[in-house]
Amino acid sequence: MREDENRLAVYAARESGSRGRLRAEPSAAYRGEYQRDRDRIIHSTAFRRLVYKTQVFVNHEGDLYRTRLTHSLEVSQIGRTVARALRLNETLVEAICLAHDLGHTPFGHAGQESLNACMREYGGFEHNLQSLRVVDELEAKYADFPGLNLTYESREGILKHCSASNARQLGELGERFLERRQPGLEAQIANLADAVAYNNHDVDDGLRAGLLGIDQLRGQTLFADCYDEVRARYPELEDRRLIYEIIRRMIDTVVTDMIDFTQHGLDQYRPETIDDVRTHSAPLVAFSEEINHLHSELKRFLNEHLYRHENVRRMTDSAKEMVEQLFTAYLADPGLMPADFSGRAGSGDQSAKARVVADYIAGMTDRYAIKEYERLSG
Repeated sequence: MREDENRLAVYAARESGSRGRLRAEPSAAYRGEYQRDRDRIIHSTAFRRLVYKTQVFVNHEGDLYRTRLTHSLEVSQIGRTVARALRLNETLVEAICLAHDLGHTPFGHAGQESLNACMREYGGFEHNLQSLRVVDELEAKYADFPGLNLTYESREGILKHCSASNARQLGELGERFLERRQPGLEAQIANLADAVAYNNHDVDDGLRAGLLGIDQLRGQTLFADCYDEVRARYPELEDRRLIYEIIRRMIDTVVTDMIDFTQHGLDQYRPETIDDVRTHSAPLVAFSEEINHLHSELKRFLNEHLYRHENVRRMTDSAKEMVEQLFTAYLADPGLMPADFSGRAGSGDQSAKARVVADYIAGMTDRYAIKEYERLSG
């Protein structure tokens, strides 16, 4: 059953105007096309694996730290809120948000950096492009086609970054990177919702891990303003509820600003179709200048004091070494991989072999990568 398009803004993504799927399929009896996309993502193997993939901390370091799965769900919640407020396609936003990290490596950004370095001679590794490879090629669920055969609009949102060299190989989907056009508003929402969730929830994990302190964070205006508000209203609050109250206010501040500022921009520009959105010179989903400054300031703070913290760097250095050793071992002997991967690796040149190895490593969970490293290193 198609979503009621009468409630959508004229510039929203509409199933009736979709550019369709790579391979045509008959419509479903009770679900719209973007709903089918979302459901396929939720039922995918790659989505299930996100529960054991790192956000900042390695998975085995604690059960309460965020994983790629919990992060994706949090991004989806923020994205749906913004989409509904702006009368955009909430289901499409949800699908993009849930799929945006499907191609992420084990060990978070450390794993990605290491795998990109290993793949430098073979075209590099981009986790957004890998997410697209997962939904286009690597998932094996259907008899009629490889991948999940998602709609163009979902795939457009998943591929939020792409190098020019890779864009040239993607046909219609890659054209916007070469022509410097924008994706639809639903994709823009997913992109910014990802940044909001990342910033604010990493503050929570950093405090929980003892790598960040409240007094230290009070040097950040966004945190300090919310801290003062909570302290004034709940002067006796000291437990984890203090942190939750602060962080939920931080999220509310930036999300409310995103909605209000984006709506103001849309009212000024007055796009009449999604194509008007795509040809605009810059993204229309954005923060105000003030909130963008505070959001960027917090991001820089986390980069310096959390992501580069000695304890985190010790973990990431170890993770990079594991990924490098796994890549070297599999490239030298593809038979160390399962039969479906080793078979693919044996049928191509060195570059194609390396890509298969990258596919295999990128699909690993943290704990499986550690287990494989221990097995191969003895």
